[in-house]
Amino acid sequence: MARARSLPLSAILAVSALTLSTGLLAASPAQAATGTITGLAGKCLDVAGANSADGTPVQIYDCNGTAAQQWTVGTDGTVRALGKCLDVTGSSTANGATVQLWSCGGGNNQKWTVSSAGDIVNPQANKCLDVTGNNSANGTRAQIWSCTGAANQKWSAPAPGDGGTPSAPMAVAPYLYNGWGSPPSPTTITNATGVKWFTLAFVLSNGYCNPQWDGSRALTGGADQQTINTARANGGDVVPSFGGWSGNKLESSCASAGELAAAYQRVISAFGLKAIDIDLEADAYNNPTVQQRTVDALKTVKANNPGLKVFVTIGTGQNGPDTSLINRAARSALTVDAWTIMPFNFGGAGQNMGNLTVSASEGLKNSLKSAYGYSDDQAYRLMGISSMNGITDQNETVTVADFRTMLAYAQQHHLARLTFWSANRDRPCTGGPADSCSGVGQSAWEFTRVFSAYTG
Repeated sequence: MARARSLPLSAILAVSALTLSTGLLAASPAQAATGTITGLAGKCLDVAGANSADGTPVQIYDCNGTAAQQWTVGTDGTVRALGKCLDVTGSSTANGATVQLWSCGGGNNQKWTVSSAGDIVNPQANKCLDVTGNNSANGTRAQIWSCTGAANQKWSAPAPGDGGTPSAPMAVAPYLYNGWGSPPSPTTITNATGVKWFTLAFVLSNGYCNPQWDGSRALTGGADQQTINTARANGGDVVPSFGGWSGNKLESSCASAGELAAAYQRVISAFGLKAIDIDLEADAYNNPTVQQRTVDALKTVKANNPGLKVFVTIGTGQNGPDTSLINRAARSALTVDAWTIMPFNFGGAGQNMGNLTVSASEGLKNSLKSAYGYSDDQAYRLMGISSMNGITDQNETVTVADFRTMLAYAQQHHLARLTFWSANRDRPCTGGPADSCSGVGQSAWEFTRVFSAYTG
């Protein structure tokens, strides 16, 4: 069931959504949903200059994590930032009426609904929130306009639910690999897409139960440390991934669950981590002894690190994954924050990879329900998708349209994780080093930009 990547052994690889409400965005006042609203070109709805004064323009801008881009959706239909309401200027119903920030007064010009198609509509005017002139430049004003279904009227808004900040900043974390070629800078990707989190691959064993990057690069002080520092300086972070397809796995090299837990802990403590990804493939997945050792080690890690997110990434067939590890974890009372599947390398070109991803994900959902007794909703919220962008090792083609299918599925079911292998590949091919591009026609960072719309 493991999914190989056809690169040299030194190039160790692995693959470890806009939630739209239907109708009125209904969240109780005590549990108002808060997060970014993203639209054209993956940019965020933004209060100009973070100025809370009445009349401040509302615009689109590169997502930057500031309070000026944190919008709270209330049960009364308001959309608020900096303590004030998204407001149609002058209570106008005309095309081109700009929107602004204004003290909340209960007027119909401050009421909004979100359709299942992603339109944010002012019911008074029966018109859509619109990026003026379909212009994606920073600072372009938002306005209302007759609803057309165009891209400049499509938005991803926070989802009503538990009232917390959406998990998307951590959930959307493309794999980034420093072991070969020309790894992109996190800053470049963040500036282009707003995505600030990255799954940093891979932590392996160098000899006996000793964690190092790729099993050969020092844990701290090198290029991987610099990637972490850069991501954090940009307001994001990393999820180190342990394992992958090739190389010496800690899960196999460590002789006991206690030693494996200690190896995980070295990495967690070295970087003060908020999340880890355990990518179990090849022998590390197929060996029952290694599976149990991993399960027991993760129970220790979770007990010793309250609040740490633990993601487990495994391969899958078209109808879902092999269930041996999931069942073993359930029997051992290990719960994780996301069971993530890698829905590719099924074999054969010409398949619709978006639809196959949905099929495999439904199989994962059913496996989690069976093993843990979850409801559909509980299972979905503890699931993840880790795709591969472009041409896979078995000549499947995963397109940008397929990523949109995955995004829609994730947003419908509130998945915990939406990622892919890899940021390194999210570029058009120009004759660069091996696996430094997707192999399909695209603009730079186009796959990342699709997933950047996910709000959890």
